[in-house]
Amino acid sequence: MKARLPQGYGGGPSNMQSMIRKAQKMQEDMEKKQEELGEREFSASAGGGAVEVKISGKKELRALKLSPEVVDPEDIEMLEDLIMAAVNEAIRTVEDVTAKEMDAITNGLNIPGMV
Repeated sequence: MKARLPQGYGGGPSNMQSMIRKAQKMQEDMEKKQEELGEREFSASAGGGAVEVKISGKKELRALKLSPEVVDPEDIEMLEDLIMAAVNEAIRTVEDVTAKEMDAITNGLNIPGMV
């Protein structure tokens, strides 16, 4: 008795070529999406808006805005903490958006080395 594979599995060379074409298309879509995400701008703030940052999808800082009242020469440490918090939040946003949009392309398939 022969075992039967579900449709779409097996099928020899033509099925392998189809799988390769699909993988190439997925790779092209992912590269296009990565480029698109790299050009986008993401914002985050900390301290109730006292510190605002904008970063690119490549996680490069594009803008930093400080409210005058947060600049206290006696408390530089607080300002540093607010800047770090805002930058880290913006980076998390980039990573979350990137993961969601890549999952949409790969249908949740985890491809090492991609993203």
